[in-house]
Amino acid sequence: MLPPELPPLPALTRAECRLVDAYLDVLDVLGRVNPARCEHTYGALRAAQALAGKAAELRDALELMHERGENELHAATLATALRVLDGERRSSLVTVPPG
Repeated sequence: MLPPELPPLPALTRAECRLVDAYLDVLDVLGRVNPARCEHTYGALRAAQALAGKAAELRDALELMHERGENELHAATLATALRVLDGERRSSLVTVPPG
């Protein structure tokens, strides 16, 4: 049996795609450094070191959008893209797990 088909990604500008990708990368790294979820300091240290680079990519994506005159974020469209790209699961790794 095939898994259910994902909805299509909404139409995004190239800069919006970079923003979504960079944001998800930051979430992934923050999930790896989350002290409530990680088990070893070395892995958390490596993730923390990577965080600066990922944050810079996120900043650069937003800067590019601003330079191109994309001054508004279309939250509903970007939220759809995040859901399609598993953003809900990835963002849950940043929070404190339930007791």
